[in-house]
Amino acid sequence: MTAAKIQGRLLVIDDDGAMCELLDEALTRRGHQVRTARSVRDAEAILHREDVDAVLTDLNMPGQGGVELCAELHANRPDLPVVIMTAFGSLDTAIAALRAGAYDFVTKPVDLDLLAFSLERALQHRQMQEKIRLLKDQVRRKDSGDELLGESPALEKVRDQIGRIAGLDTSILISGESGTGKELVARALHRQSGRRQGPFVAINCAALPENLLESELFGHVRGAFTDARETRRGLFAEASGGTLFLDEVGELPLSLQPKLLRVLEERKVRPLGGTQELACDVRIVAASHRDLAQAVREGSFRSDLYYRLNVIQLELPPLRARGNDILLLAQSFIRELASRFDKSVTGLSEPAAARLLGYRWPGNVRELRNVIERALALTRHDRITVEDLPEHLQKPGGESSLPGGISDPLSLLPLADMERLYIERVLDQVGGNRTLAARILGVDRKTLYRKLKEE
Repeated sequence: MTAAKIQGRLLVIDDDGAMCELLDEALTRRGHQVRTARSVRDAEAILHREDVDAVLTDLNMPGQGGVELCAELHANRPDLPVVIMTAFGSLDTAIAALRAGAYDFVTKPVDLDLLAFSLERALQHRQMQEKIRLLKDQVRRKDSGDELLGESPALEKVRDQIGRIAGLDTSILISGESGTGKELVARALHRQSGRRQGPFVAINCAALPENLLESELFGHVRGAFTDARETRRGLFAEASGGTLFLDEVGELPLSLQPKLLRVLEERKVRPLGGTQELACDVRIVAASHRDLAQAVREGSFRSDLYYRLNVIQLELPPLRARGNDILLLAQSFIRELASRFDKSVTGLSEPAAARLLGYRWPGNVRELRNVIERALALTRHDRITVEDLPEHLQKPGGESSLPGGISDPLSLLPLADMERLYIERVLDQVGGNRTLAARILGVDRKTLYRKLKEE
C-alpha cells in the first residue's frame, strides 16, 4: 500500500484482534494515525478523550454493533464520517448502514487498497465539511457586523489584538491615519467585551464647537445657558453600562480636557449648570489620527489625560500596507453599492484592479469606498473599468503602494483582478456546489455560470 494522499487520525473498531492488528499496520504504513478498539464501549472511551477524523467499524460485534454506533455518532457527531465493514454484503445490510448515517460500506474480506481509497474519501469529506463550516462562520460574522474584511497579516494582527484586549475593562486608544476604520474597530471591541449588552455611543470631538461639545458629553440642566429649555442627559449618561467612543479626541479643546480627565478618574459627571455629580459606568475607547505623544510635547494635549486614555494602544495599518485587501474591500463595496443602485456591476477589470493596487490611498478605506461609489455610478459596463475611475487613478505610474519596489501590481495576481481567485476559492470550499457558491458570492447562478465560462 502506497502513502495516502490525505492522511488523518483513524479509529478502527473490530472484535477480532488479528483484524485490528492487520488494519493498524496497513493504515499506519499509509501515514495515518491509528487507534484500535475491540468493542463499542472501548471505542466510546477513546472518542470521549481524543479527537479522530474518521471511524472504521465492523458491523457485527458482541453487544452494540456497528449500525447502532453509526446512528449514535451521526446524531451526536454528524461531522465524523463512519465507514462500516461486514462479511454480509447484502443490499439490505448496506441500506441499513447508510440509513444509520454511514459514509461508506465495504465488505470482508477487505481489499486494503479499496478500503484505503474509501477512507481517504471520508477524510476529504470531513475536510470539506470543516471548510464549509468555517466559510459559514465567516459569512455569519460578516452579516452580523463582527467581521473586519481582509486577509492581510497587518489586519490579522489587529484582529488578534482585539481578541486579547476586548475583555479588559480599561481605556483603549486607537491610533492610525484618517479613514482606516477606527470606529469599526471600536465597535468590534465593544461587541467582544463584557459590555456588549450595553449601548455603544460615538461622538466626533472635532465636529462640534466647544460649548456644544461640553453639553453633548456631560449634559446640562434647564436654564444652564441660552436655549437650554429643558434638562438633557449627556453622552456619558447615555453610554452607562456600555462603551463611549471618543473619535478624534486629539481635537478636544484644552479647556475641556481637565473636565474629561476628572470624569475618567472619579467616574462621576456633573451636567452643565448642575450642582450634583452623577455616577457613570462607561468604558472609554478613544481614537485620533494625530500623534498624541507629539501633541503632549507641543502643549496642545494634557499629558495626564493622554496617559489616562492610553492604557492600551491599538494602531491600525494604512490601506496601502494591506496588499490584496484593497481588492477584497473593493469587491465588497461593489456588491453592496450595486444592490443599492440597482446595477448589474459584478467586479473590476484587470487594468482597473491594477490601478487600485498601485495607488497609495492617502484617504484609506474611506477614500476607496468613495472611489468605488463614483465608479459604479458612472460605469456602463458589468465591470468597473479604468475610464470609470477618477482622473488621478486613470494614469499609470506614480508612487506605488506595493512593497519591495514592485512596479507591476498584476505580478502579484493570477491575471483576473482577484475576482476569479475569489470565485475559485469559494467553489473549492463548498465542494463545487455552484448554487451555494452563487448565494455566498451574492450573484445569481446565471451570472456565476457566465463568469465560469469566461475563465
